[in-house]
Amino acid sequence: MATLPTRAFAGVQVPDTPLITKALALCRKHLNDLAYNHSVRTWLFGFIIAAQIPELQGRDLEAHAIAAILHDLGWDETGEFVTQEKRFEVDGANAARDFLKSEAGDWDKHRLQLVWDAIALHTTTSVAWHKEPEVVATSYGIYADFAGPDRAIGGHLTWEAWDVVVKELPRLGMKDGVQEICCWLCRTKPETTYDNFVGQYGERYVEGYTLAGKKDIDFMEASRLD
Repeated sequence: MATLPTRAFAGVQVPDTPLITKALALCRKHLNDLAYNHSVRTWLFGFIIAAQIPELQGRDLEAHAIAAILHDLGWDETGEFVTQEKRFEVDGANAARDFLKSEAGDWDKHRLQLVWDAIALHTTTSVAWHKEPEVVATSYGIYADFAGPDRAIGGHLTWEAWDVVVKELPRLGMKDGVQEICCWLCRTKPETTYDNFVGQYGERYVEGYTLAGKKDIDFMEASRLD
């Protein structure tokens, strides 16, 4: 794999390609400040962590960067990437794939699929952490932004590194902001929230929202088959 140009960003060495620059611009255009900062932090945290894990050294660095930066396009405030019938993770994965097909015509199906999988599975760590290195590294970075250094994978994120990144990309009330976004999803397209973590916010905070009759076990027990 060709060596990519790099730059230092908030104390982290990351690849610096025209495609990554375009991905950052797309992310900035479609996400609010909180979601944009979160997306870019996950890129940086993912690179910090992956740099210390031998199994992740040979990954496609550009694919990892693009997946991390674009992983929450399903939170698009403009509505361009938000569908009524798909989970936000799938909306984001589809938007990222469309972006790559438009801007990176030399990418093959495998690279496109890596980015799609990394985004579509980013909230399903029990699957994502057992897939290709690009998917794993993307998920590790996202997890770290929610878990913090003390619970980051392998202890590979120090508070010192965390503080430098967060100073550059403030959290802006991340916990409350994610709650607001998840409640918005539960109110506006509840059918897409029953089989992921988003529905838990709906049950706790959205009036009239319920998972009763919507869980997998309800589907199974409603079957007339033996």
